[in-house]
Amino acid sequence: MAKWVHQPREDAEFDFILGMSAVPVLAYFTGTWPKAIEPCRAMDIVVGDIADEYTGRLTAVRTDMTRCPSATKRYGITGAASYVLLKEGKVVAHGTGPMITAEVREFLDSHL
Repeated sequence: MAKWVHQPREDAEFDFILGMSAVPVLAYFTGTWPKAIEPCRAMDIVVGDIADEYTGRLTAVRTDMTRCPSATKRYGITGAASYVLLKEGKVVAHGTGPMITAEVREFLDSHL
C-alpha cells in the first residue's frame, strides 16, 4: 500500500479525512469476503500508484465497507472494488469494478 493512501478504521475517521482534505478525494471501497479479495488487492496497487502520481492534487482513501458502514451506505456502495470521487464533499463521479492505472487516470482527468 502506498504511503499516500489513507485507511480509516471507522466512519468518524473517514469523515475526518474528508473534512480535512483541501483537494478532491478518491474513496475506494473494499471488502474482505472471498469474492472481493482479489479485485480489491488489484485496486490497492492501482490506487497506490495513482496516489503517488497525484500527490498534492488528490487524497486517496481505502475504505473497508465493514469498518465504515455509514460511508458505504451514504454513497450507495453495494459492492467491493467501487470508488467515488468527491469534491468539497460532493460526489462528482463513481464507478464499480477493478480498473487498470490508465483507466483510473482517465477517470480522474475527466472529472478533476
